[in-house]
Amino acid sequence: MLNWIKWLVLSAIALVCIAGIVAYSILRMSLPELTGDTTTTAVSAKVTLSRDAMGQAIITADNRVDAAYALGFAHAQDRLFQMDLQRRAASGELSEWVGSMAVDVDKRARFHQFGTRATDTFDQLPVYQKQLLEQYAKGVNAAIAEMSALPFEYLVTGFEPRAWQPSDSILVVYSMYMDLQLGQVDLDLARTALKDTFGMDMLRFLTQPSQYQAALDGSRVPIGRAEIPTLPDAIRQQSTAMVSRPPWDIGSNNWAVSGELTTGNGAMLANDMHLGLRVPIIWYRTQLRYYRDGENVSITGVSLPGLPGVVVGTNGHIAWGFTNANLDNVDWIRLPKDAPTQTINSPIALSDTQEPYSITMSEWGPVRSLNNQQYALQWVAHQPYAVNLRVMDLDLAKQVESAVEIAPTMGMPVQNMVAVDTAGNLAWTPAGAVSGRTLPSNTAITPDMVDEKWATSESDVPVVMNPPLGRLWTANARVIAANDLPRFGDGGYALGARAVQIRDRLLDRETFSEQDFYRIQLDNEARFLMPWHRLLLTTIQANRGEFAKDISLLENWGACACPDSVGYTLVRRFRSQVMQDLLSPVLSVLEKQGTPVGPLLRGVEPALWQLLRQQPDSWLPNSATTWQHFMLQAYQNAKPRILEEESPDNTLENATWGNVNALRIRHPFSGQIPLLGDMLNMNVTAGFGDSYMPAVQAPAFGASERFFVRPGALDKAILTLPGGQSGHPLSPYYRAGFEEYTAGQSTPLLPGDAQYIRTFSPKENQ
Repeated sequence: MLNWIKWLVLSAIALVCIAGIVAYSILRMSLPELTGDTTTTAVSAKVTLSRDAMGQAIITADNRVDAAYALGFAHAQDRLFQMDLQRRAASGELSEWVGSMAVDVDKRARFHQFGTRATDTFDQLPVYQKQLLEQYAKGVNAAIAEMSALPFEYLVTGFEPRAWQPSDSILVVYSMYMDLQLGQVDLDLARTALKDTFGMDMLRFLTQPSQYQAALDGSRVPIGRAEIPTLPDAIRQQSTAMVSRPPWDIGSNNWAVSGELTTGNGAMLANDMHLGLRVPIIWYRTQLRYYRDGENVSITGVSLPGLPGVVVGTNGHIAWGFTNANLDNVDWIRLPKDAPTQTINSPIALSDTQEPYSITMSEWGPVRSLNNQQYALQWVAHQPYAVNLRVMDLDLAKQVESAVEIAPTMGMPVQNMVAVDTAGNLAWTPAGAVSGRTLPSNTAITPDMVDEKWATSESDVPVVMNPPLGRLWTANARVIAANDLPRFGDGGYALGARAVQIRDRLLDRETFSEQDFYRIQLDNEARFLMPWHRLLLTTIQANRGEFAKDISLLENWGACACPDSVGYTLVRRFRSQVMQDLLSPVLSVLEKQGTPVGPLLRGVEPALWQLLRQQPDSWLPNSATTWQHFMLQAYQNAKPRILEEESPDNTLENATWGNVNALRIRHPFSGQIPLLGDMLNMNVTAGFGDSYMPAVQAPAFGASERFFVRPGALDKAILTLPGGQSGHPLSPYYRAGFEEYTAGQSTPLLPGDAQYIRTFSPKENQ
């Protein structure tokens, strides 16, 4: 009997080993061919695709069209899975691949009909842009065709990628609109519901300007005007179920200084675009070398797999970077009862069935119902001018003036573009699609208020060039002058604490190097939470016996979002608890209506402090007898959850911010692969940074690149990314650069010596 058991165990082990060997062999087969010579009718002259020790793609071609072909080939070799996700996320076709878990995600995307819009947008592009997308698609499909085995994501799901179409690149841009501006779409609807349900006074109170203002011209929007509205007893007495945890104050940073303030020649730029972090990472290290209009172009930076060019980078004459601008590009139109609409069926395909879905359309756009009222959406992403490839035309710009001229013609989600040049100049301007309508509104409008200028893109946008201080900064808060606010609106500006901190760091010094810029990007001083720290200490000090350990941890919190700080965790969670307890009576009503309340929480800091200072009776939660009692109660409610959810062993000492906010960059499929799935993820790293400070970091969110560059000194330029170049787990480039990122170290922007070389030579049509 024992021999049979032994035999069965050994047989099972052998089968597992054999299965592992087979799986490994198949996985090895899907590694891309990085060397070799190929002839193709797709290129007009010889093209070289090299990769260095980081896996950076270095493409040398006679022209930009041939370079686009090679970049498409490289992207598909290293990031086909990512590209497929991007296009399917925008078109609402994820469920066909990953199943019913993605149906709601697909419905949210289908509402915008990006699949149809992508085809229409491609058809109206200039000829040279169509040609670039067509050549890029040929490169992608050539890489797919030569794969001996598909990437493992397709093998484990039994799914095959369809051929890449030129219009799929348009979908990739639409996916960025969804990442960067869907919050604005929700925000205007939430403001409308707040106004309709609680009145204009409540809207003003919860959305009032804060003291954190750092516009480039120094202008300020007046603060302290909003009165605290009385909270009705019927609202206060109802259940205050927890609303969603307050969102991170997400966004990006960029800043620049003039040539007079650098340690060498030329102005200097910093850029760290904060986005969701996963495996593979969003950006792709790229250098393109080609000739255009008689010019020898060499452009280095990051490209977005799915698109044929560099998004953020430098051509050696200028350098540029982006942050989300948050100009208002959304209008919801309140439809009358008799407004004509039509229904468009758009069933969502699953592997073996379909999920019914339909879109209600009006003459102004797709329609959503909220509280028995229909609203039509006008969003700049729905306009024909929303997408083009004009960002690629920065390749020939030699001065910031040229970049500024191109900026308003770019078809992409509008960004704060900061550019510098070798002559020492610097400039800021909005870059991307801005609605031509002249009177933005924070709440829904009526059909008679719809501006016909929605059909045109705004070309007259603000510009700040060579400011007197020699410094520029943006961090998703208001950058434009207060006088420009009525024209360009508030599409959900960040609170501004991060922008103020960056501005102040830039004013602290008179000379900057690349490493000085890096230190600003890693600045995790908790300036924003210092008032909350004082409030919490004051609240619990009266009960020193009960909270002696807590007080000690708070007194030694380090005033930073540092990995070893427990005090930071306590302050952070105390603020969240106070916010939720005070605002739940209002927000829970909106949530029950189906209103997306998360975007409203980004701007409630002034209202919170107004309540805590004025302490109106109508806002005091029923469970508390006094406001002092309420604040103590808030901490007492937060602490058990900190121990249960944030500490590995349920002790206060181990509720460090490094554990609470640990960086967890994961592959989307890792949870679905037994035993081996975790090997696909990057190593978990102690949390460093948080919201409301330059060093933005959440468990799966943060700086998607750290870029510091003087165009005239590229040998000193830095580009550090939170993961590797390749999406293949057996590639030497899968994790390359991740350890340097987590350690706050530098990796060079410029590529090193080529390790692998692939060539494409022209083949005459038969």
